[in-house]
Amino acid sequence: MKSNCKVVFICLSILSLAGIACGEDDDKKYDVGDSDPTSQSNVQYGDVHSGMYHLGPVDFGETQWHNACAPAGGYRADLVEPTGLGGEYLAGVSGTYKMNGAICDACILVKTAKGKSIVARVVTYGATNEPGDIDVSPSVYTALNMEEWPRDMTWELTACPDTGNLYYEFQTEANVWWSSLWVRNAKVPIEKVEVKSKKHPEFTEMKRGGDGTLTDGSGFGEGPFTLRMTGIDGQVIEEEFEGFSAGELIIGKKQFQ
Repeated sequence: MKSNCKVVFICLSILSLAGIACGEDDDKKYDVGDSDPTSQSNVQYGDVHSGMYHLGPVDFGETQWHNACAPAGGYRADLVEPTGLGGEYLAGVSGTYKMNGAICDACILVKTAKGKSIVARVVTYGATNEPGDIDVSPSVYTALNMEEWPRDMTWELTACPDTGNLYYEFQTEANVWWSSLWVRNAKVPIEKVEVKSKKHPEFTEMKRGGDGTLTDGSGFGEGPFTLRMTGIDGQVIEEEFEGFSAGELIIGKKQFQ
């Protein structure tokens, strides 16, 4: 996926450019050693999209293109295992479905016409041959591929496997006057994030960027703050913090059900 820091245009090797990540069912992580890569979540959200799946380039190493949902330099090492669902189960989708960055770090369920299925994490988006096409990492491709052509499949948003609690990754330029972060590893796609702080006595919605960042242009101010996350299914989580530092990665205490 080809992109700069904030805007990503995905270039695909043959017909598309996008991706999807990871596989497992709702109760356990998908293991690359499993003989049957048909694990899937039992909860899906929104529309079903049709297209073809293609082999990358989608990977943590960003061997060809920058991942649209990552900062410059790519996903940090501490986030590779949870983001990759215990492996490197990654995907990229058409920019048509970027949802102004809300697609970032969401999971999708991919089902092929040959009966294979897998869950993968979306880490990028961009230009594809057809809007419904996706690009996938080698692990996902291997799990799905049966040497068929065309490689027809459907994908839809789904609940992610359990990979621990939420992560809060602050941008390296973040400060009390301009506060910006990614909320990573959410089990369900996040509809919105709000902040309550010294500067915001009432919960105030943060602005989402195309790379999935959530920003308060006036800053949280000094001292404690609370973040309130609302999932696409209406679940609400609140987390309290004493403060933050630029570039800090905070492991949360909560996760969506």
